[in-house]
Amino acid sequence: MISNLFKGFGHIINGLKLISHPKIRPFVLIPLGINLVLFGSATGYLFYKFDDWMTQLLPEFPLWLGWLESLISGFLFPIFAAMILLVVFYTFSFIANLIAAPFNSILAEKVECHLTGRPLDAGPGFPTFEMFKRSIGSEVAKLLYFAKWWVILFILMLIPVLNLAAPFIWILFGAWMLSLEYLDYPMANQNKFFKDINKQALSKRSLSLGFGGSVMLFTSIPFINLIAMPAGVAGATSLWVKHRDQLS
Repeated sequence: MISNLFKGFGHIINGLKLISHPKIRPFVLIPLGINLVLFGSATGYLFYKFDDWMTQLLPEFPLWLGWLESLISGFLFPIFAAMILLVVFYTFSFIANLIAAPFNSILAEKVECHLTGRPLDAGPGFPTFEMFKRSIGSEVAKLLYFAKWWVILFILMLIPVLNLAAPFIWILFGAWMLSLEYLDYPMANQNKFFKDINKQALSKRSLSLGFGGSVMLFTSIPFINLIAMPAGVAGATSLWVKHRDQLS
């Protein structure tokens, strides 16, 4: 399990190498541009609103109960902070991926051609109407899946004792969602639907979580998050090509 986590994590490094390849670089420009705008906006918005959100979420007590407020706030702060970070960055990630999805599909296809030795001019160089339609349907399916589990995890977060593990559960959930988000591109190019991708990712859970964790790390680091989307697409394609027999 541990070795698979590290193997999954390593594919984001493969993704970085792939998007810098001269033959792949032209297909990176549009996803990179979309990511620059939206993740720059997400980071700025988070810095601007974070304190206000935490003030609204954390309980207030009379002055004479200041010690209790400090105790409870110290306990709740990491839970609410993890929740805010996940919701903000996943929301902006969803918007970015919704806009860039057809271009990400082409990037995944070209990376797969490069890795398997097929000519890069095979297939379309620009999104077709079918790609747009498939991409929107896939992104909506992922959003509904995210919303369902977000509600379940939020309820669990309110249960005493269980809420102690909430920050770690949110991190695992975020890594899992990002894994599904990016594996969708190379696997959808093979006519696989989101429910199939979810099932197949579950069959190699630690590999998928390791990769999703690497994308989450890249997404959470300022400036590096600007290249997280194309690196994630290329990394997921690298993972798919290498482990497709295990994921199929």
